[in-house]
Amino acid sequence: MRKLLALLLILVAVAGAALGAVWWWTAQPLPLAAEQVEISIPSGASLRTAAGKAVEGGVRTQPELLHWYFRLAGREQTIKPGDYAVTRGMTPSDLLGKLIRGERIVLTVTLVEGWSFQQFRAALAKAEHLRPDTQAMSAAELMKTLGKPGLAPEGRFFPDTYHYFKNASDVDVLRQSMRLMERRLAAAWDARAPGLPLKNADEALILASIVEKETGQAADRPEIAGVFINRLRIGMRLQTDPTVIYGLGERFDGDLKRSHLTTDTPFNTYTRAGLPPTPIAMPGKASLMAAVQPAPTKALYFVARGDGSSHFSPSLDEHNRAVNKYQRGGGGAN
Repeated sequence: MRKLLALLLILVAVAGAALGAVWWWTAQPLPLAAEQVEISIPSGASLRTAAGKAVEGGVRTQPELLHWYFRLAGREQTIKPGDYAVTRGMTPSDLLGKLIRGERIVLTVTLVEGWSFQQFRAALAKAEHLRPDTQAMSAAELMKTLGKPGLAPEGRFFPDTYHYFKNASDVDVLRQSMRLMERRLAAAWDARAPGLPLKNADEALILASIVEKETGQAADRPEIAGVFINRLRIGMRLQTDPTVIYGLGERFDGDLKRSHLTTDTPFNTYTRAGLPPTPIAMPGKASLMAAVQPAPTKALYFVARGDGSSHFSPSLDEHNRAVNKYQRGGGGAN
């Protein structure tokens, strides 16, 4: 009997030691093949598959040991598919927690205020680990995919920094950006000043895109918007170079000529009255607000001073003097 009791005690001690060793292991940093390794967990993966994928990705441990721990500690919780980063110092417990919470690798792409839709698409095409699902689509096909058939894409996406999971579709970023612009535009339109010569939020978006392209110094946005609002009120043509350049498209080589100003296109605000048919760029929040809350100015003209700021004038005579002073007959005047 004593021998049996002693044997049982030995077995209990060995089991306790083994269990203690295992739990000690779960608190130790996982050995990795590099400072950071990436593992990819497929959809529907079992705990055994997840453990195997971790080892394949560079976690240097026995897959059976990792699987056993996942089963024991994971209980009824499920792991989420995706791509994960495992860094030095992470323990098995840290790894399991990350898989359960779905803390996948997150990347970013930044879309800049004033960019055209073409520049926007080029940035998405270069974004790291972003699937180019829309790159072969025409603009019309892309907007149909986003649920906006027949809507021109220019200006419909908000410039911001967007986060996405590794190997996500570019459709996800496009949809995020489009919805954010819809919210920003709706909020701006709701906050509009009374009596604006703008029929709807779409016209505010078009004006905001012009303000975005014309502004050299942020503080000038409301007054630049005020100039264009004043011109719209009295039926004066907007006569803004950025719309002409946009209308020229690939024909524009960086040098805006007088002949361009007289060449009629739907976007030439020297030859056509009112706003152009669509936005010409992606306006940011400040330009949206400037378009709906313009400065109460009497100015009808402005000219770039050469330092990023603009000089504003209520009369053509004063404007011409400012042009002579700041531009000496060159461009940059409106």
